[in-house]
Amino acid sequence: MKFAYSLKQKTKIAILLFLIMACTILIRLLEDRSIKNMEKAFTSLYNDRLIPATDIFYISEKLYAKRFLLEIFVYSDENKLSIPQLNAKLKAYDKEIDTLLAKYEKTYLVTNEKNHLTELKVKLLENKILEKNILLNANSLDKASLRKLYDNGEKSFLDMSALLTQLTKIQTVVGEQLKEDSQKIVRGTSLYSTLQLLIAIVIGGLIVSILAASNVMNIQNDKFNLN
Repeated sequence: MKFAYSLKQKTKIAILLFLIMACTILIRLLEDRSIKNMEKAFTSLYNDRLIPATDIFYISEKLYAKRFLLEIFVYSDENKLSIPQLNAKLKAYDKEIDTLLAKYEKTYLVTNEKNHLTELKVKLLENKILEKNILLNANSLDKASLRKLYDNGEKSFLDMSALLTQLTKIQTVVGEQLKEDSQKIVRGTSLYSTLQLLIAIVIGGLIVSILAASNVMNIQNDKFNLN
């Protein structure tokens, strides 16, 4: 009877230890996944939000620089570039903008970003056509007509600025979502750590119980032998 009782108790302990081991492994796997998700979230926050936001700023800066050069060319009679010089400057800015856009397109884009980016490309093309018309007609048109041609591009320029603003806002919104996701992952990781601590306490309690039960059995056996 004692042997059967002892075997039954050992079986219960073995099953309990197996369940604890399984829980520990599961928690460890979940913790590893959380860490990977956190790393992915932070990487996306940097590569897909922070860097594009900086690139958008540079695109906007270069568009304003182009606009400033054209304004001086159209409205000022002093210290302005010649047509070839202005054309070369505008093309250089266009090349830099195209490089930034190509870099931006390689990042993760949400639906609104894709739509705004498509619209921006259309507006950029319109702006290039306007600039080309100004340069081609600079010598043939009078100042009033040339200035009117320049002013016609004001709406296109404002539309581009508005689109860039919208793209910047998207970086903030999506970045905030990534931040919230990261916070959830951190809370989940803290929960896993708490569970691991509880399991350690359970194991400790189990060990104490086993030792106590073993001592009781030894005392009983000693009394039986004395009798």
